[in-house]
Formats: sequence, structure tokens, C-alpha cells
Amino acid sequence: MPGRRRGRKGASLLFKVLATACLVSVVYVLWLPDVAPLKYSNPRTTSYIELRREAAWRAGKKFTPRLVWAPWGRISEHLKHAVFIAEDDTFYRHKGVDWVSVKAALRKDWELKRLAYGGSTITQQVARNLYLSPSKNPLRKVKELLIARRLETELGKRRIFELYLNIAEWGKGIYGAEAAAQAYFGKSAADLTPDEAVALAVVLPNPRRWNPAQKGRYVERNMRRIMVRMRASGLLPEEASTISAEDIRIDTVTVMPVTAVIPAAPTATGL
Repeated sequence: MPGRRRGRKGASLLFKVLATACLVSVVYVLWLPDVAPLKYSNPRTTSYIELRREAAWRAGKKFTPRLVWAPWGRISEHLKHAVFIAEDDTFYRHKGVDWVSVKAALRKDWELKRLAYGGSTITQQVARNLYLSPSKNPLRKVKELLIARRLETELGKRRIFELYLNIAEWGKGIYGAEAAAQAYFGKSAADLTPDEAVALAVVLPNPRRWNPAQKGRYVERNMRRIMVRMRASGLLPEEASTISAEDIRIDTVTVMPVTAVIPAAPTATGL
């Protein structure tokens, strides 16, 4: 009898622990930040920056992030086009989540037996950078999707893209296009050449490893790939390109020209 009572108590305790864990998970996923202020004000920091700051503090190191806000009109069109092609060429067609890419990422994860691919859109990356973490936790991913949908509803495409270009990590302590352009090329983000813009775009998947100024085999190979796609999409004039017309491959995809679909965005202040 005592053993049976202990068993019932143990089962009851386990049930309470599981129920509490489920409740906490639901609250975590469903509590979403208010993104409406981002319509008119620029974020002064991001979750990613604060995570880097905390990691540096724990390691006893100094952390001074470089982040200089550049409004939409003071960012090179070449960079906008390059990032669009490199990071999310369906950006103007989806509503925050590219389900085709998500399914492809899930298939790759299943094949590799680990969470390696996320299929994240630019909107999802803004959600993650501003509010979440790089964690591969599935609950974090669900929350990211919900925040992305809210960003799309509240802000619109142009503002989301502007946010992304200003908060993306472009190297150790380097955040946003303006800081990246100054750090790597000694110029404003408005003055980037096509080659410089594409070099910046191709390092975004791992900006702490690759240097857009020093390039190297990885950067040069991917620059050529992105420039081919930009040319095929009409986003890179032949006279501005370092590749010739015969380099355009038949299998390049067709994407919407960025300037043809960007809606007007409200002016934001901050930073």
C-alpha cells in the first residue's frame, strides 16, 4: 500500500510538472511584442545585440556595437537588390513566411537528423533579431513565425526591409548597412558599388566568419552566383556588372524588380 501511494504521488507530480511546462510553453509562444511603434521609431538595440553584450560581459570582454541608422533613401539600391536576391527573393510575394522554403528546410533537417536549416524570410530574420535568439528550439521558431506575421500586418514590406538592412549583423560588433559600409569600405551605405554591395550580401549567412572586403573563394564564388541572378532579374545593368551577358545561365530564376513593388513607408525617428 505505501508503495502504491508513492506511485500515485509520483504520477501526480509528473502530471503537474508536464502541465506547468505546457502552460509555460503556450504563454511563451502566444505572448507577442507590440511592433506598432516600429512604424515611426527605430529600435535602439536588438535582442541579438544584447545577447552579444551579455556573452562579452560573461567572458570579461568589452563590447561596443557599431550601429548607425541609415534611412531607406540613403542605402544603395545595389545593396537592396543584392540582399533581396541573396536572402529572400520571394519577399514581395509572401506574407512573412515562405512555406515552400520552410518545407524544403524541414526535409533537409529530417535528412540530416538535426535542426540545421530554417528557411527564414527577411521578415522572420527581423523578428528573430529584434525579439528572439539564434536558438533552434521549435517553440522559438513558432514564436518567430507569429511575430513575422504581425510585422507584415503592422509595418508593410518597405519598412520591414529598412529595419532588416539597419539591424542585420555584418561582422563582430557591426550592425546595419551604414556601419558595415564604413567598416569594410570606408564609405557611406549610399555610395556602395555593385561589387561591394554583393560582397556584403553574400556574407550575411555567416558575417562573423566571412569578410566582404577581403573576399576569398567563398565570397567570390557566391558573388558571381548572386550577380548572375541579379542580371537575369533586371536588377543589375550590364554596364554596372563585372560579368558578361554570356555568363547568364538558362536556369536562373525570375524575380520581381524591387523598385517596382516597394510601397511608401512612413518616416521613422530614433537612434
